[in-house]
Amino acid sequence: MSYLQQIRDKMKLILIDAVILAVVPIIALLLRYDGVIPNAEYAIFRACLPWMVLINLGIFYFYGLYHRIWHYARIRDLIAIIGAVSISQAVIFIVTMLAEIPVPRSVLILSWLLGIGAIGVSRLMFKINFDMVTESKGDKDNLLIVGAGDAGAMLVRELEQNAAATTNIIGFVDDDEKKRNGRLAGFPILGTVNELPQVVKANKVDEIVIAIPSADGDTIRHIDGKCRQTGAKVRIMPGIYEMVSNEVGMGEMREIRLEDLLRREPIHLDFAKITNYISGKTVLITGAGGSIGSELARQISRVGAKEIILLGRGENSIYEIHQELKRKFPEQAYHTVIANITDKERMAKVFKLFHPQVVFHAAAHKHVPLMEIQPDEAVKNNVFGTQNVAELADANHAEIFVLISTDKAVNPTSVMGATKRTAELVLQEINQRSNTKFVTVRFGNVLGSRGSVVPLFEKQIAAGGPVTVTDKEMTRFFMTIPEAVQLVLQAGSQAEGGEVFLFDMGKPVKIKDMAEDLIRLHGLTPDKDIKIVYTGLRPGEKLYEELLTSEEGTTSTKHKKIFKAQIQPLNEDDLQQSLQTLKDTNDKQLILKTLKHMIPTYKSKQLEEAK
Repeated sequence: MSYLQQIRDKMKLILIDAVILAVVPIIALLLRYDGVIPNAEYAIFRACLPWMVLINLGIFYFYGLYHRIWHYARIRDLIAIIGAVSISQAVIFIVTMLAEIPVPRSVLILSWLLGIGAIGVSRLMFKINFDMVTESKGDKDNLLIVGAGDAGAMLVRELEQNAAATTNIIGFVDDDEKKRNGRLAGFPILGTVNELPQVVKANKVDEIVIAIPSADGDTIRHIDGKCRQTGAKVRIMPGIYEMVSNEVGMGEMREIRLEDLLRREPIHLDFAKITNYISGKTVLITGAGGSIGSELARQISRVGAKEIILLGRGENSIYEIHQELKRKFPEQAYHTVIANITDKERMAKVFKLFHPQVVFHAAAHKHVPLMEIQPDEAVKNNVFGTQNVAELADANHAEIFVLISTDKAVNPTSVMGATKRTAELVLQEINQRSNTKFVTVRFGNVLGSRGSVVPLFEKQIAAGGPVTVTDKEMTRFFMTIPEAVQLVLQAGSQAEGGEVFLFDMGKPVKIKDMAEDLIRLHGLTPDKDIKIVYTGLRPGEKLYEELLTSEEGTTSTKHKKIFKAQIQPLNEDDLQQSLQTLKDTNDKQLILKTLKHMIPTYKSKQLEEAK
């Protein structure tokens, strides 16, 4: 609505109110005197009427009646009318008392009642006129809502208040039998999820919205399957995390994504503990331009760090996350640093300049096949880069150092996994001689991270296929990026030093199933519209990932989704000698043999082939 239109609407309301407020006292007088007003009374009212109208209009204005959007009037707006009319009549009563104007009390009471009714009706007519105009603007799609709960009711309110909405709400479906044949927000509950196809056909539904933000992935998958049988367009309200973190508005709808089908029980964080070790502190995030590093920056910004140092070696990614954060969190202090963690001299200058108290080390080489063919670079970055940052954290008296590790470090079959396990060993050794609390967090794959399988599948589907899957039986643990980072922050709050924390990753997911889900989410049929091709395992890959070795046990922590692995550190002399060997050589076979010596469970196909 334009500013000029708003002014016109306000003037229209003021004019309508002026007429009502001039007529209401006359009607009250007629009622008081049975239709025949004495001349003396009429003369008094005619003299008083102008200032009575002005008092009413002034109070209405300052009470905010002309600042409300009456197209979207609710009960609270009626309460505002009652309040404004009551105050204005009270003021008029006081004025007549002080000025000794002989106005019958019954006339004031009748004016009060009639004023509330007349002003209320005028606003109702304003809303009805608006609704009739908007409904006449072209045909609207019939919309059905899945979920007759708080979210569904909220969605109805959002749609009803949106003048640009092009939908006509038909009703709800819900599996709660107690709600069957009931009504919510004025709309009928037409059946259950299993009855969706019949409900859609009977009511000519064009669009379905799933409004159950707390539903788990299995529930969303079941509902989505039923929806797709109908041929109607399907959208979903975002999950609880997206709404709580203000990533989307409460009434926003979007297409169903893969993470919705893998959605799990929301994580409940102990924000007090997270705030205690981060709030007011200087926080360094390495790899801040990556998927995990950038999400760490977002969530730490909400906690209220003193300042956040965004460190990475890719200038574009650091620039982009810095711009995003400045826009979302203008009060938070940030510093951007372009640096390579393998450059210890450069990193020393960073620590000397900023003195970080909390360090989240997310920088790493993570692409399994690429690291298989250049293990020297994997060792340089993942092992000695980690050692550089950790030793500087120790030397500069940081309070907490959190290493982001991976499930590929367990019984590794890849160079990447072996180097991440070595980094864990390095951290445990430093922890034994440091006042800094060094901890590791281990988790599986994160959905949507750069270089992960989901973006690859998306590109392949967009190109018309085929989608390439290594093996029909390959499974992986998956988390969403925000979910993983929430647990990283929570694990940091439990740090005592030397721990390796594991996350409850839920059930492993078949990569084949993920590929099929993604194809269906694009409105296509697997192996019909888009072919799935199986290519075989790549170097360093294994069919199933693990979170623990057979020798490692776990103990529970104060958070039900976080566990602590029981891991024995490597002998210090042996560790230092092996690290020196890795530092002194570029020989691929010697690197692999040294990693094997340090990690007996490491199974390298390259070593076996070299025998």
